[in-house]
Amino acid sequence: MSENEARPPSPAEEQLSRVIGECEARLAEYAELAAHVRHEINNPLTGLIGQAQLLLREELSDTARRRVQTIEQLANRIRDTVASLREIQTPQPIPRGGGQHNDAPKEPPHH
Repeated sequence: MSENEARPPSPAEEQLSRVIGECEARLAEYAELAAHVRHEINNPLTGLIGQAQLLLREELSDTARRRVQTIEQLANRIRDTVASLREIQTPQPIPRGGGQHNDAPKEPPHH
C-alpha cells in the first residue's frame, strides 16, 4: 500500500469516530434546548422589565419606587444570565484526521 492510499480505519478509530458523532449530536441537542429556554424566559421577562419601567415613570412613594427599581434590577440580572446561554451554540463538527499523521480517517465510517 502506498503512502497516498488510505488504509481502513482501526476498530479504535471507528469507535472514536462513533463517540465523537454521538457527542456532537448531544451538544446540538443542548444548543437547541438553550435556545428554547432563552426564548421562553425572554418573552415574559421583556414584559416584566417594560412594566417596571412604565411604573417608574409614575408618581410612587419612595418605598414603592425602591421596590419597582429592585424588580427592574433583578429582571435585568436574569436577562443578562439568560443572554450568556447564547454561548451554547450548535457545535461545529470536529475535524477528523487533520493531525501530523495521515493514518486517521477523514470521514466517519458509514454503517
